[in-house]
This record gives sequence, C-alpha cells and structure tokens, in this order.
Amino acid sequence: MAKAPVLTPQADDFPRWYQDLINKAELADNGPVRGTMVIRPYGYSLWERMQQEMDARIKEAGAQNAYFPLFIPQSYLTREAEHVEGFAPELAVVTHGGGKELEEPVVVRPTSETIINEYFSKWVQSYRDLPLLINQWANVVRWEMRSRLFLRTSEFLWQEGHTAHATFEDARDYAAMIHRDVYGDFMTGVLGIDVLLGRKTARERFAGAINTLTLEGMMGDGKALQLGTSHELGTNFAKAFNTSYLSKEGQQELVWQTSWGTSTRMVGGLIMSHGDDNGLRVPPRLAPVQAVVLAIKGDDEVVAKVREIGDRLKAAGIRVQVDVRTDTPFGRRAVDWELKGVPVRVEVGPRDLENGTAMLARRIPGGKEPVAIDELTALIPRALEEDQATLLRQSRERREARTVDVATIGEAAEAAATGWARIPWADLGPEGEAKLAEQGVSVRCLLTEDGAVPETDDAPGTVAVVARAY
Repeated sequence: MAKAPVLTPQADDFPRWYQDLINKAELADNGPVRGTMVIRPYGYSLWERMQQEMDARIKEAGAQNAYFPLFIPQSYLTREAEHVEGFAPELAVVTHGGGKELEEPVVVRPTSETIINEYFSKWVQSYRDLPLLINQWANVVRWEMRSRLFLRTSEFLWQEGHTAHATFEDARDYAAMIHRDVYGDFMTGVLGIDVLLGRKTARERFAGAINTLTLEGMMGDGKALQLGTSHELGTNFAKAFNTSYLSKEGQQELVWQTSWGTSTRMVGGLIMSHGDDNGLRVPPRLAPVQAVVLAIKGDDEVVAKVREIGDRLKAAGIRVQVDVRTDTPFGRRAVDWELKGVPVRVEVGPRDLENGTAMLARRIPGGKEPVAIDELTALIPRALEEDQATLLRQSRERREARTVDVATIGEAAEAAATGWARIPWADLGPEGEAKLAEQGVSVRCLLTEDGAVPETDDAPGTVAVVARAY
C-alpha cells in the first residue's frame, strides 16, 4: 500500500494544502476568538526575520520608529469621511471599560492615520520640522467575516509608516521610494517573490488616499496577493486635523502626507509562492535557520562532529541549528526540517565519519550528495545564493507563463480562472472593472506597457493587470 502523503497535494486542493502546511510546519494555530491566530515560534521566527530586514531598509529611508496607542477615540475617525466609511464594516468598538460605559466609545486600531495626525498637528509647527518620518511596528484589528491564517485574520501584525512633507512632490517621491527601494527591494531580494509594482485604480485605492501604489505577487495557484502598499494621502488628513506649518515665506500651509504598510500577510505569501508538496521552501536570505546539522545516530563521535560542524558554519556567518535529538527517529526529523523549508541539511552518521564526508541535502532544488566535511564552509554559502536566485527565477517564470494579453472583459475573466490577464485600461475602464468585480475578478494594478508605474490612472498606454485575489 502506498504511503499517504504528509500534505494534501497542491494539485488536488490548494487551500487544503495551505492549511496542512501551516499545521504540519508548526507555523500557527487558530486563536480562541473567531478570526484570530496564534503564531507559533517557527512562524514567528519568519516574521522576525522579515521585521529585521524591513526595519533596516525603513531606517535607511530616514524613518524613525515610534509607538501610538491601540485605542483611538471614535470621534477621530469621523473627521475624515472617506476614511471612516472605508473602514466602518471592519471596526471593533469598545463601549465599556472598568465596569462602566465609556463617555465616548473607542475604536481598536484598524490603522493609525487619525491618531498619528492628532500628534503630527502638535509636533509640526514650522518648515524646519519637515519632513517628519515615523514608522510603527504594531498589531491592528479589522473584523474579518471569512478568515484564513496569515492572509485574513481579525488581528494581525504589521508596520505602518506615516510621514508629513512640505510639498506634494516631496510626499509623492517619498511614497514612490518606499514602494520601490524598501518594499520592492525586500520582496524581490529577500522574499524571492517577483512582485509587480503598480498603481491601484480609484476603486481599489486606500480610503482617504489620492493615490495607492501596490506590490502584487502571483501565488502557486495563479491568484494574486497584495503584499504591501504605499499611499499618497495628499492633504486630506491634514485638513481634518489641521496639520499645518509655517513656510519659509511666513505662510501657513497644510502638510502633504504618506502612509505605507506591510504585514504578516507576507508569511502567507511566502508559503504560497515557494511551498511545494513536501512543505515550505524558505529563501536563504530570509531563513531563520539556513542550515541544520543532524546527527543520524547518537554515537558520541557523531554528536561531537555534528557540533563541530555547526560551530564552523556559524563562524562562517551561516545561521545554523544543530539537531542531536537522536531519541527521535532520523527520518521523522528529516521530514520535519523539510516541512519547515530549511534550505540546507547536513546529515552525519558513523559511516560518514569513516569517509570524512557528510550528506548535503538542498531543499530548494532538491536532492542530496556526499560532500567532504572540510569543504562545507566554502560550499554552503555558494549553494545558498544559488538557491535564492532559483526561487526568484521560478517566481518570475510562473508569473510570465501564466499571464496573458487579452482584448475583452470576457477574455480577462476567463484568463483569471488560472492566472493573470493584461488588458488596456482604455478598453476596460471603471465600467469594465465593475463588471469584472461581479465575477470575483479585480484589477490588481495599473502599469505602463513597459512595466513601469503610470503617473496617472489614465496615462496613455496604461495596462490593467486583472486576477482573482486572496
């Protein structure tokens, strides 16, 4: 009798494969309140690595980290009408505290534009205070009716940047820089996902923004996942909160603002972009553990050599974990590490010691081969970079192979059943976009014909990328 697969095959049931993998790789569990999640240590270690890489890029862009309260007076949200309308269905509102009804209900943070603007209006007095560049790592609550771990949960973790500038041009350029040099660089260079950088349509724009820039990735089933956004807010919030400054010319001027964010949704994107029927495949630059060194048996010499190899690899700058849990069968441990997607396994047993070799297993291309132990510290870093490039190439090849150019709404909807479609925006327009939405298909972003971000929705030659999305 054939052995049952550890995971439901992707081709049989992609959503079930996704849930199986989260469970078997010990990434997360459903929380006790509907729509919440418990992120397990290995899943959280992936998020921590994302935080570290993103935080360094955000600080390089000049932003500083701060923290603002979880509870926001309900009246704050009502000051910007489009903003409150956009978030109203998702709000969690607290009406009682300390055993008493509150004088004013408070909203559990869905995003922080309103409360941050309350303080920006205090902190900004003069052109000398600008630009003001703030980032926050926090949790937010958006009440989801249909939740899925990492992709849509009622509470999730994220970073949200908020900035104030003296001019429209400064704000526009900063939002574009975050989109390109922070988010785009991280997602392609570290996550290994070949994202499209584009502009959202008015229908898909962030509530209260004058422009939204997005990063869209194609998942293994051909659907799209929005992995991050950067918004130009114009002066909408500045007007609502009277966030103004005294210019060099002595005039009171409203600030121009941006906001931008990424979240634990990227963990879901990582899973669905790179995972296969054997589990996760974690990009080496992201991986919390880049190499695991396993003792096949509990022989003292084997265990000592495993620890020695681990120390050598660590000294070479590789993130290493040593596995000497020989009371657990080796096969089970090997499968567990494969499920977790650790890029490299170094397996050592008594016979390997006799030969001065170790078995090197590479998760991303697959396969294993014996390698001289003395060569490991030179070979593994090269293998990790090769495997990083492989994931990015495979992501690009999948997107290109499953994206087709179409001329009609019907063709766009048909293509979106298995991948993405590109259609001239002039031929689709808002009316066609609305018709696609009725069929569960959305315009993910607008691009120029050569793949750049258009300056306006109706720029000549603009193309709409159409897909079903998570």
